[in-house]
Amino acid sequence: MKTSVESPVRVEETYFEVNAVLQIDPWLSLGVFVSTAATDAVYVMFNAAVSSQRRVPAATWSSVWYLLSAFAVISYTKNWAYVGFAAAGSWIGAYLSMTLLRRPHSR
Repeated sequence: MKTSVESPVRVEETYFEVNAVLQIDPWLSLGVFVSTAATDAVYVMFNAAVSSQRRVPAATWSSVWYLLSAFAVISYTKNWAYVGFAAAGSWIGAYLSMTLLRRPHSR
């Protein structure tokens, strides 16, 4: 009969993974939240520019979009718990930018 004994290395790895998830840096969480909110807002502006066939604004929004997304991706790939903050920031950014786009323009 074969018994399963977990190696000490695997136990330490599991402890580290669980401990890393429980230690969330509030400033980094805020940074991920704000950067993904800004990223989604810029993405909406990019799509609006593309839909309006405005090349220079579309290209500008596209470059800003990629610059902003770099911070969030680099930050939360080291700890998957930050994905929740990224998702919340993404939702808020898209919602707020759509709200701003729906306002009537004064001429």
